[in-house]
Amino acid sequence: MIHIREIDHIVLRVVDAAAMEHFYCNVLRCQVERRQEEIGLIQLRAGRCLLDLVPVDGKLGRMGGAAPGVEGRNVDHICFRVEPFDEAAIRGVLAAAGVEAGPVESRYGAEGEGPSIYLKDPEGNTIELKGPSWS
Repeated sequence: MIHIREIDHIVLRVVDAAAMEHFYCNVLRCQVERRQEEIGLIQLRAGRCLLDLVPVDGKLGRMGGAAPGVEGRNVDHICFRVEPFDEAAIRGVLAAAGVEAGPVESRYGAEGEGPSIYLKDPEGNTIELKGPSWS
């Protein structure tokens, strides 16, 4: 039997690694944990999980085919559990970074139904910031 506990890591193939690293580190407060320049891999700590950025022009990135874009995304969305979920504070951080966010809506996640906000990173990937269950 396989029992999945949580997301371990997500890998995004990226065109502009610097812009993506800036967004995830300066806006969403991830931290660079490790770089493997020789293969083209930037690993960011996102809470208990990792978010890997793979530049499409690096060794790993070239193995993955065409770059992500309007006609070919490599992921539908990434959901990060946010604690605390303070809508005003979240919107303030995003606005200061020039990031537009959608409305807070109730969506189902790993902990049940609760508040979430969708936004886009610099390369158009959809990011969901998810709060705790309503109950």
